[in-house]
Amino acid sequence: MEITAPPAGQHVRYDDVDVTDPGVYEECQHARWRAMRADTAVTRHTAPATGDVFWGFPRYAECDRIVKDHRVFGSEDGTILASVGVGDSAGGRTITLMDPPRHGDIRRPTMRTLGHSVVRKRAAGIRERVRTLAQPCLDGGEHDFAKLMRLLPMVVIGELMGIPDRYWETIAHYTTASIAPDDPEYVSGESTHQTLRRAHHELFACFTEIIDAKRAHPGEDLISALITLETEGAPLDDLRVALNCYSFLLGANSTTPHVASHTLLALAERPHLWDDALADPSSTTLLVEEGARWTTPTNHLVRRVREDTEVAGTTLRKGDWVCAWVASANRDESVFPDPYTFDPTRSPNPHLAFGGGPHYCIGAPSSRMALGMLFDELGSALEGVEPAGPITHLRSNWINGITSMPMRFHRRRSSR
Repeated sequence: MEITAPPAGQHVRYDDVDVTDPGVYEECQHARWRAMRADTAVTRHTAPATGDVFWGFPRYAECDRIVKDHRVFGSEDGTILASVGVGDSAGGRTITLMDPPRHGDIRRPTMRTLGHSVVRKRAAGIRERVRTLAQPCLDGGEHDFAKLMRLLPMVVIGELMGIPDRYWETIAHYTTASIAPDDPEYVSGESTHQTLRRAHHELFACFTEIIDAKRAHPGEDLISALITLETEGAPLDDLRVALNCYSFLLGANSTTPHVASHTLLALAERPHLWDDALADPSSTTLLVEEGARWTTPTNHLVRRVREDTEVAGTTLRKGDWVCAWVASANRDESVFPDPYTFDPTRSPNPHLAFGGGPHYCIGAPSSRMALGMLFDELGSALEGVEPAGPITHLRSNWINGITSMPMRFHRRRSSR
């Protein structure tokens, strides 16, 4: 989705739009979300595929509550609009589709392989792989930055998860295909259903091979941890291990590359910000947080009501579906001053781009590190970037992604 600021005074309709239609997101939705926030704290929608009603919440306060309060808003039935009315077949079996206390059975042991201390310990190796990935850009010239960034999560989380690099390209491609199966780059003449089936087949074939190898030779990585952990007194079988691999990799590959691309695009469109935004690690840290807020790679997060409650004056019944418009919350004027300005010095920046509560993104430390290292390398080697061709956005109602972004990279005349 292209990110633009709504014209001042513009008020668009939102009650006649199918917000589940991926095609709607080919245009910037921020004018519509701003109108929602201005008019009401809650909107009522219908999922065309099932006829089920779901409630949308565009403001920060309600979104913050929904993503954090797992006791009232559960994740086990699904977390995206495609789940409304049909649920998710992996519900209750993966970390993203489980709620506490069972959620902790998987989160606690896996945090030992993805947490801050582990990521910091491996920082030197991660930086080297990030630099190698970005090297074509650092050398200058024209390159498709979005296509290069498809592997950014894998050069970080691949080793932490214990995934050999020969699988990285396949996993990066098919995880994106599984979240955007009707995007022209992935559908390849097939139906959406066929694309999904092919993506899942390819991914689970990879996971099966990797799990077999790890059972024979476990290591100090996430997949080895999944193989050995127990939940409710029993170890995970191979299917549940594979489903959790899918969950972790889906989260990584559907977010980090797009924050990288949208952030670089924002800097390219504002060349006066380049030097200050990339001056040193402290400024790069702020840039990454603003890039995450600006991009908000997940447009929405869905939950299902677990007990009768009231939100913003609206009574919700057990079993109701709710949609937190996270992308709207991250532009809420009551929380973010001048929210349509890309401000790499913004602080504080309490964005919800990494979620919140028990489902706060477990890969956030590695994502932040990778993005920080990437922009540190770009800032050291380059004096600026500019678009070099048309930009292609991912066709998805969930992920705000970029699939192609040709850029021209200008090397510094002297190192700084």
